[in-house]
Amino acid sequence: MRKIILDCDPGHDDALAMLLAHSHPDTDVVLLTTVAGNQTVEKTTRNALNVASLAGMQAPVAKGMGRSLTGRQSTAPDIHGESGLDGPVFPPCDLNAIDKHAVDAIIDALTASDGDMTMVCTGPLTNMAAALMKEPGIVRQIREIVLMGGATYFGNKTPAAEFNIFVDPEAARIVFDSGLPLTMIGLELTHQAVASPDIVEEIRAMDNPVARIVVELLEFFGHSYREVFGFEAPPIHDACAVAYVIDPHVMTTRSCRVDIETKGEFTAGMTVVDLYGVTGRRPNANVALELDKRRFWELMLNAFRSYGG
Repeated sequence: MRKIILDCDPGHDDALAMLLAHSHPDTDVVLLTTVAGNQTVEKTTRNALNVASLAGMQAPVAKGMGRSLTGRQSTAPDIHGESGLDGPVFPPCDLNAIDKHAVDAIIDALTASDGDMTMVCTGPLTNMAAALMKEPGIVRQIREIVLMGGATYFGNKTPAAEFNIFVDPEAARIVFDSGLPLTMIGLELTHQAVASPDIVEEIRAMDNPVARIVVELLEFFGHSYREVFGFEAPPIHDACAVAYVIDPHVMTTRSCRVDIETKGEFTAGMTVVDLYGVTGRRPNANVALELDKRRFWELMLNAFRSYGG
């Protein structure tokens, strides 16, 4: 069983990542931490609690960083709505975040571990970078970092930068330069994980409380992606990171050097991927390139189906 800390900014696709991580017998979510990204950290924390309550998750939830390391804040209401999780009405939730900052919760959980913890980061990397700066020794306790973020060729926040990296490029540089085993699941991969109408109808037919919420999430998310990007169906980016932890064969990766641009006039937040090794620099990340769609959707559909008892 893979023990994971899920660091997220829910967000529609983060919510689906949470549901997948909780439902699979091979993953043990020991901690959920939240960060500002898709919405403010107050909203992403409330969203994480709502999803955790819906799914019956027992992992503690810790609220984290509300701004980037340099004090900036950038959210995505055009994609995720004013709540960060617009669309469904969640059942009443009586869960609360623990009385510990997410950065300290991450440090404490890693320090108490046997070095077998996987960090799954599906939002900006502010919490992870802050934890590494505050307690550098935790690098010995991390088995791997799997993150959704970045892009090999193009961005979605700017022409060059993917949203999660754009929000806090300084944090991303710290994480990518940490020397830790790291897998980057960027837009080229996640844009292959689209929830097509037939997928949505298959989920609808499950007719359990979680599946009904998932359909409403996908309908809102799909509308946003049609309006903003012209996509016919929404890509569920963040669930790809959890899917990789469960089954690395769900995608192919290539070992590459990835550097983070922090100062470019037009390219701040860009993940500069040396796909062909032209710089001769040592690779620091496995970069996901191709998704096994059948294998991926089997994981996702089985996850949603499992909530029917």
